[in-house]
Amino acid sequence: MARFQYKMQNILDIKYKLETQAKTAFSAAAARLMQEEEMLKGLRNRRETYEEEAKALVRERLDVPRIKMNQMAIEVMKEKIRNQAVAVHVAQRNLEAARVKLNEVMTERKTHEKLKEKEFEEFKREIESEESKAIDELVSYSYQGKKTK
Repeated sequence: MARFQYKMQNILDIKYKLETQAKTAFSAAAARLMQEEEMLKGLRNRRETYEEEAKALVRERLDVPRIKMNQMAIEVMKEKIRNQAVAVHVAQRNLEAARVKLNEVMTERKTHEKLKEKEFEEFKREIESEESKAIDELVSYSYQGKKTK
């Protein structure tokens, strides 16, 4: 019996590898986004700590140098938070780009799988047709053999 061999199997194998790479890139982008968001959260927590410290400094005996230092620290934290928000936005864009790439690669792989499936179905129909012809020939040969006896 004939064995099915997909003519473009090497392309399908490449599509599987590309999909694996795209999944890896997507998960790396997602991990990077989570890391950037955690950094942003940590910076916001530090700013809140500085702001609480500023409130405490104002309630206590006034220590102008400490208050100024605290205000500078708050301003630095605000700048870091702005920069980190930009980094989070960039990470989100990278994640979306990785998601789009993954979807494209998956679509291409699925297309090739469907082509393989169609080619296999056609192969099966051909084999079944050949088997049917062989059975018909065998039956007609057997029938003719019985007629001549």
